[in-house]
Amino acid sequence: MNVQKKEDCAVLKSDHQYTIFIFRNQVIRFVTSSKLEKYTSIKEWDHGYLVVTAKYKNLNEMEEYIDLIPILQNLYYDVDEFLNPIKEVRIDYAA
Repeated sequence: MNVQKKEDCAVLKSDHQYTIFIFRNQVIRFVTSSKLEKYTSIKEWDHGYLVVTAKYKNLNEMEEYIDLIPILQNLYYDVDEFLNPIKEVRIDYAA
């Protein structure tokens, strides 16, 4: 299946102990649990706040919460300017 990239869609994925959030030409990487295997679904996106399902080593899938706002603030982003265009977040380990 060929998934077309949309200008208003961000990508969430993980790589070892890092969570990676990609939007347009911006890649934001931050530390997460070393037990995280992968994100399996996005349940909710609300202007910087994500509710996701994640799979951890030796555990069943569980609901997790990611708040991007403090991360963006610590990186000196204009939070609203960065987040306002994002209408959707998808998981894409090929991105």
